Amino acid sequence: MKIGKLPEPVLKRAVLNQLHTRRDEVLLSAAIGEDCAALALEADEMLVLSTDPITASSEDIGSLAVQITVNDLASAGAEPIGLMVTLLLPPDTEEEEVRAVMKQMESACAAAHVEVMGGHTEVTDAVNQILLSVCGVGKVKKESLVRTGGVRPGMDILATKWIGIEGTAIIARERETELRKRFPKELVEAAKKMSDLLSVQREAEIAVMTGVSAMHDVTEGGIYGALWEFAEASGVGLTIDLRKIPIRQETIEICEHYGLNPYELISSGCMLMAAEQGDALAEALNADGIPAVIIGKATDSKDRTIVKDGEKRFLTPPNTDEIYKITG
Repeated sequence: MKIGKLPEPVLKRAVLNQLHTRRDEVLLSAAIGEDCAALALEADEMLVLSTDPITASSEDIGSLAVQITVNDLASAGAEPIGLMVTLLLPPDTEEEEVRAVMKQMESACAAAHVEVMGGHTEVTDAVNQILLSVCGVGKVKKESLVRTGGVRPGMDILATKWIGIEGTAIIARERETELRKRFPKELVEAAKKMSDLLSVQREAEIAVMTGVSAMHDVTEGGIYGALWEFAEASGVGLTIDLRKIPIRQETIEICEHYGLNPYELISSGCMLMAAEQGDALAEALNADGIPAVIIGKATDSKDRTIVKDGEKRFLTPPNTDEIYKITG
């Protein structure tokens, strides 16, 4: 395609015609010539905003862009409403590729009941692969906003589902042929299907109802990076039992094969939570079919430690995610 804005016929066919999910709150939505979106809130509600690009995966980027942004909003206790999308395309992009990305986005939006409210599309030689950046908009009752920095000394620290979910799924898709030569077909298929576990909306809803004090979705930098950010945002220390951090066998096998540290692997689908009554929160989550376990406690020290069999290691600020050893 030629450099510049998408031609109007292509914009209509490949982008706008793929979008069908609507929200009542959205008063001004995606259309030719519209530069903005508008939405209405109740008097006791506030907006919550989040933004993320997708750069590490060339497959399913539309689905990932929606899910990751929705997860960010959910971690604040917010109900996702809509997305503003920036889609940058290299000149060799075919119209069908654009249509495929938008179909992925619409499918994920329909599942999350989120509307693409507007955005921008452009063909540019400034990128050499499709670059998708999403700004998410959500709403929350003023008294229900959950902050990453809400952890207090003595609180239980919980993790939902498993670490490495997103990274395992990405590697399984992008290195499927290699992995099938090393592992049984069932393991590779199970790893690919971990992409079905990326949403944290339901656990966030349960946590808000059960009395969570802080939440943080585990993304780039893995569980080690997320734990550091959790503690740094709250000004607390942590003591975490490494053996209690949940991890699936598929992640262990694939990470060992490629020499990756699973604790520093992108882990969307896993949510960190802090609560005064961690047992009650874990019980509520597990009763709803969402695995959750207490992995440690917040402390009034500045030390952030991982403990295994009596030995300690100190957490450091997040490193470059392990996924870039595969996709970089």
